[in-house]
Amino acid sequence: MKKNMTLLLAAALLCAGGAAQAQAQQAASSPVDPLEGFNRSIFNFNEGLDRTVLKPVATAYRDVVPSPVRTGVSNFMGNFSDAWSAINQFLQGKGEAGISMTFRVLVNSTFGLAGLVDWATPMGLERQSEDFGQTLGRWGLGSGPYIVLPLLGPSSLRDTAGLTLDLQTTPSSVLFSSTSDRVMATSLQVINRRSELLGATDVVDQIALDKYQFIRDGYLARRRSQVYDGNPPEQPDEQDDDTGAGDAGTQPAPATLNPAAPPPATPAPAPAPAQ
Repeated sequence: MKKNMTLLLAAALLCAGGAAQAQAQQAASSPVDPLEGFNRSIFNFNEGLDRTVLKPVATAYRDVVPSPVRTGVSNFMGNFSDAWSAINQFLQGKGEAGISMTFRVLVNSTFGLAGLVDWATPMGLERQSEDFGQTLGRWGLGSGPYIVLPLLGPSSLRDTAGLTLDLQTTPSSVLFSSTSDRVMATSLQVINRRSELLGATDVVDQIALDKYQFIRDGYLARRRSQVYDGNPPEQPDEQDDDTGAGDAGTQPAPATLNPAAPPPATPAPAPAPAQ
């Protein structure tokens, strides 16, 4: 009898623990992430690949390759990104920013030895990065559900659509035609980029209780801020994120098209009439 009661108590505890875990997982789910189960499996795959391959290779690259060489590689690749950013600035109707980025590319492409040296930043031509996913958001296309892509990491339905065009503007796609050359150039770009993020990922590993959720929420907040140039409109409901097919178009446009400019000051209230 005592043995049966012990077994029943153990079974009840297991059931209660399973129910509590299910409730916790359900409470942690987000309306912006309906594919969370699938996304987490891809996330775990990416984490394993990063832990066993990318991070060790990037660490060796950082330790072996001299800093000036790594800086030159980053500047060269960044110059291609700047040219694509200039096009996206114009597509979004940001003429002033587009002209500034165009001059930045011209300066670094000529005086900077094809972009190896960044002369534009000291001249005041700051980098204002844009991609086609941001352009689609500016045109009113909502982000859609959150997606984790194999190897590429966090994204959304809109950003994945934009990524298909963004990838055609990378140095590996523009400069090389053979598959082997493209693979080598892309590998260098990935390793160089991963080496730049070594410190940031170490911090995330230390502070995040749920690394998947931490990266997801940070990515979505950052992309929303980028679409609205750092001045996103308030959402009517905290649970209502930028997930609809066209909800970005229903929000008011940013007050300023210059991401470096501060938000406009709130007008002072009119003085009360004299008694």
